This record gives sequence, C-alpha cells and structure tokens, in this order.
Amino acid sequence: MSKDTLHTKAIDFLLKTSRTFFIPISHLPGELQDTVGAAYLCMRAIDEIEDHPELPSEVKIKLLTELSKLLQEDVSKESIETLFEPYHSLLPEVTLLLHDWISLCPDSIQEKVLESTAIMAGGMAKWTEKNWEIKSVEDLDEYTYYVAGLVGVMLTDIWKWYDETEADKELAVAFGRGLQAVNILRNKGEDSERGVNFYPKGWGFEEMLAYTQKNLSLADTYLTEIKSQVVRDFCNIPLALAHGTLKALLEGREKINRTEVNEIVDNAINK
Repeated sequence: MSKDTLHTKAIDFLLKTSRTFFIPISHLPGELQDTVGAAYLCMRAIDEIEDHPELPSEVKIKLLTELSKLLQEDVSKESIETLFEPYHSLLPEVTLLLHDWISLCPDSIQEKVLESTAIMAGGMAKWTEKNWEIKSVEDLDEYTYYVAGLVGVMLTDIWKWYDETEADKELAVAFGRGLQAVNILRNKGEDSERGVNFYPKGWGFEEMLAYTQKNLSLADTYLTEIKSQVVRDFCNIPLALAHGTLKALLEGREKINRTEVNEIVDNAINK
C-alpha cells in the first residue's frame, strides 16, 4: 500500500472511530497531522481488541500481552500478522493494519509511540484479566492511565519532537484521564448493559462528577503551559468538547448536538 493510499485510509479510519480526535487532527499541518493520526490509530488498534464484543477474555489477554512484547522487541509486519492470523476474521481492519499505522510514524518519533502503545497494551491485558473490576479510586486512576492517560503522554512526546514544546507529563495524564472520565459518565447506562462498571465501590454520579471535574481542571492547566499555538489549538478542541459534554450531562442531556460541536470547535481554535 502506497503512502498516499495509507494516508487516505488513516483519515478515513480517524473519521469513523473518533469524532473527538478526528476534528483536532484535521486542523494540524502536514507531517504533524500524519504523525498524530498514525499514533492515535496505533492506540485505537489496541483499544479495539480490549473492547471487542466477540473475543473471549483469554484471547484478548493473549493478544494484548503478546503485542506489548512485540512493540518493545520485534515490531515487524510478519510478527504482527502471525499473531493476528488465527483471529483475522474477527479483528477489525483498524487493528489488522497496526503495522501500517506504525510505518506512518516518522522514524525519529516511532520509538516513543511504540513505548506508550506497548504500556497501554500491557495495562489493558491486566485489566481484562481483572474483568475491569474498579474497586477504589486508585484502581480508577490506574485504569484510566492505561486507556487514556497514555494518550496524553504520547502526545506530549510528539509535541517535544515537533517543535520542542515542553509540557508536564503528569498533567498530560490528567488531560487524557479527564476526557475518559467524561466518557465514563456519559456511557454509564451502556456500560451497565454489558456488565461493566467503572465507578469505584460506593461511588455514584456526584463522586464521578467530582473526579471528572478535578482532572479536567488539571487538563486546563496542562493547556495553559503550552506555548505553541498549533499544539494549543489541537489540545483545546477535545478539552472544550469534554467541557461541553459535561455541561450537557449536567443539564440532563446525553450529548451535545452537531451545532454545539461546531460552535465549540470554532471557539476553541480562535481562543
């Protein structure tokens, strides 16, 4: 597959798999757009394994554990295809194309992308084995670190690579964690239907709301420390959408509408 074809395919998958990140990625310039898009898809490929409705937990654990090792040791196309081959008919295309997304990342940042993605895969394997049983706030912090905080860490590494932008990685974790916490609040009913509860024992809406607001506040601080306008615009879009979604939830609505999304994005990039 040519680079141009792969680039087009990446944009298509970003559009289909994440409105939250497709919008800010689409506003990035040239090489940075390609890099952030490909890096995000690497993590999305892993995430699709954890969330797969048909794969048994033991298969998920095996795939995620083996991928974590491969990403640290042998990231060849052959090794990944060999791992996926027995499950080829079940795995989504975005996962099967993992090596292609890796290849789209420039060599000079690829190692950092693989590092965060490998940690994510290992963490997801751990929590799949635990059947996603969140018992305490420490559990919630750990789980949200693996599934979302690492996105913030990876992005922070990319900003440093792109234009020497410095940002606090602990605040970067809160940035990803805050976005995930909004999703946990929004998807409570849907998660319950599939037998999963990400609320710590004894927590209700108010406690999860406070957790979400705390992390979004730290994410706001993360943003204020970034000097690069390109990077600030990127980060401000998903953060503003998260704040908007939280406001809608507090008003008794499940999500924000398309008009609100457009208004939030326009305000975010002109802030």
